Amino acid sequence: MSDPDEIAVVGAGLAGCLLACFLARRGLRVALYERRPDPRTGAVERGRSINLALSERGLDALRRIGLDKQVMADALPMRGRVIHPVHGELDFQPYSHDGQRAINSISRSALNNALLTAAAEQPGVRIAFDHRLTGLDPRTGEMTYETPQGVVQEKAAVVLGADGAGSAVRAQLLAHAGLTESLDFLDYGYKELRIPARDGEFALAPDALHIWPRGTSMMIALPNPDRSFTCTLFWPNSGTSSFASIGSPAAIERHFTEHYPDLIELAPTLVEDYRHNPVGLLGTVRCTPWHVGGTAALIGDAAHAIVPFYGQGANCAFEDVVELDRCLDETAGDWTRALPLYEERRRDNTEAIAKMALANFVEMRDKVASPVFQLQKKVEHALERALPGRYVSRYELVSFSTVPYAQVWRRVRRQHRVVGAAVGAGALLAVGALLKGRRGA
Repeated sequence: MSDPDEIAVVGAGLAGCLLACFLARRGLRVALYERRPDPRTGAVERGRSINLALSERGLDALRRIGLDKQVMADALPMRGRVIHPVHGELDFQPYSHDGQRAINSISRSALNNALLTAAAEQPGVRIAFDHRLTGLDPRTGEMTYETPQGVVQEKAAVVLGADGAGSAVRAQLLAHAGLTESLDFLDYGYKELRIPARDGEFALAPDALHIWPRGTSMMIALPNPDRSFTCTLFWPNSGTSSFASIGSPAAIERHFTEHYPDLIELAPTLVEDYRHNPVGLLGTVRCTPWHVGGTAALIGDAAHAIVPFYGQGANCAFEDVVELDRCLDETAGDWTRALPLYEERRRDNTEAIAKMALANFVEMRDKVASPVFQLQKKVEHALERALPGRYVSRYELVSFSTVPYAQVWRRVRRQHRVVGAAVGAGALLAVGALLKGRRGA
């Protein structure tokens, strides 16, 4: 039975569970609704795990509720990228200038289960599984859910949609509160494969994110605690060398033998995984506004889903939760002031990481195997060592700090202009010296 003074959080995924923990810590009563059965008791949907790259922004949120050490116990640090060319030697590219900083590979389901358990243990939190939102009046907080027992009516003081890119809450706000949205899908999809442990050990170096860049497509692999790797193909949906054009066992084997030759031995269930695992969508979700007065709002992917190529989707959603909590502090818990303030502070940042994530797809897919790109990274790391704190790469600012994304975007553009001007001036001086030498001769 609902309590009209409760705060309803729709969606018991990563953002929703974390949000429930933060709200309960404030002494609020929270109802956490989830359309699925309890994920801690069921099987993970095949081919939908996509490992997370947990970095400083996500860890900062977890520290605030004392969950960071528990979560990190099962995480595997990745200190850089290992590039797998079609032919030739592997190439390791560290993420930080000193090679010591790491992003952390963690199972999405394991992290979700840890956060869900933490939320369930909070006083004042109740969780309702198998509740699919089908109706919402954002002005009154009245909600309609379909459940195995039939239709249920609920009511809350505030409704917060944390139900992902396909948010039912957003759909209701679009229908009843005048929101607008844009869904920009890539002509790319993703499909998961698996590299099992070999003789009880990792088949690849476990302290790196592995990338197979192939120009218009790529594959990545992240390590798991059971010494397997979760691989994700990012391929075009149509055209040649796409999900649409490669389907038969013979075509699958032929394509991977030609383009991913080292994977054939590493992934014995390659053909089965490819044929049976689904193709997921990739796109960017934008909507405006994110809130309706002080009674309803969106958070995380429900408000601003991004493509996964910077590993920042969950980290960004966790920052949303931290910022909303900060706004509630500053407004003494007044939702009518806190929700607009939260959106004002987060919107530019979420747009910045959306743009950087798209740019990073091009980098991972096209550039990481290029000698020019590799030289640029070496120069960048040299500048970081020579100018500590004054020159910091975009990757380090995004992954190893909590500097707001929009500030990162602006700072990196300034850095690139300064470095570009310095390089140009150096080139002009060199040309001038060369011409002077010729005249002297």
